[in-house]
Amino acid sequence: MRRLLITVLLALALIAPGAGAAVADAGFVLDRPLTGAVTRGFDTLASRYAAGHRGVDLAGRAGATVASAAAGRVYFAGSVAGVGTVSVDHGNGWRTTYQPVRATVAKGDVVGAGDPIGTLLAGHCATACLHWGLTDGVDHLDPLQYAATPTIRLLPHGAMPQTPPPLAAARVAAVGGRPVAGRITSGFGTRRHPVAGVVKLHDGVDLAAACGTPVAAPADGVVVDASFHAAYGFRVRIDHGAGLEMAYTHLPGLEVREGQRVAAGERIGRVGSTGLSTGCHLHWMAWRDGDLIDPLTLGR
Repeated sequence: MRRLLITVLLALALIAPGAGAAVADAGFVLDRPLTGAVTRGFDTLASRYAAGHRGVDLAGRAGATVASAAAGRVYFAGSVAGVGTVSVDHGNGWRTTYQPVRATVAKGDVVGAGDPIGTLLAGHCATACLHWGLTDGVDHLDPLQYAATPTIRLLPHGAMPQTPPPLAAARVAAVGGRPVAGRITSGFGTRRHPVAGVVKLHDGVDLAAACGTPVAAPADGVVVDASFHAAYGFRVRIDHGAGLEMAYTHLPGLEVREGQRVAAGERIGRVGSTGLSTGCHLHWMAWRDGDLIDPLTLGR
């Protein structure tokens, strides 16, 4: 009995993947999207192109709620090769993936750790199970290496557990409000341009405000462009992280420069009427992953 106890204790000392210390150091911690047992683990890949199981399978039942493993923004919600799939971007360069899932969220939705993102579908295993992955779009890591409660696995005698690469904590670009408090005079969508007279997409939202009204950044970010544009006048474009960029146009001049980091609530300019404009207002624009979106959908 004593020899058996010593053997078990020595084996537990070789827990993979480095237990909780590496997770705590990395800052990126994942909650399990389902509480079921691991039915198939992650295959350590010889190269990014090698065959293997690029994720873990968690036992479940069809219809069970699947939760986001960490805070983030929904990167994809739909079907991949006929399989219901949800992917969540955690703002640190990494995404978690969930299959097969019937999504209850849409692309762009902000989710917190443990928030429902869909329901489990049958078909991946003989009985229903969830395939859970962690990827940067090219490489794959074992999500269990970053689990808040690590999985205990015994290694062969003499083997050493591999320490997972450190990942930054999940980060979501939050939008706290509008850049100015003016009323909406023209929303996002198709309209007749008041100067050109043609029917075209109004690619932002117009907020009425007096000339000189301060314009504040709704979220932290980095200025990626500050220049004059024939149609938009003086325009400041800011990368707010997690695939979100916003622009603030018709300003009377430039008060920030490219590469400058700004904080939420910091003044980045003033309301003006430069470019193709019929009066003082702020034309507020937004892009998510390069696609134009209605900035009013971002407010809390």
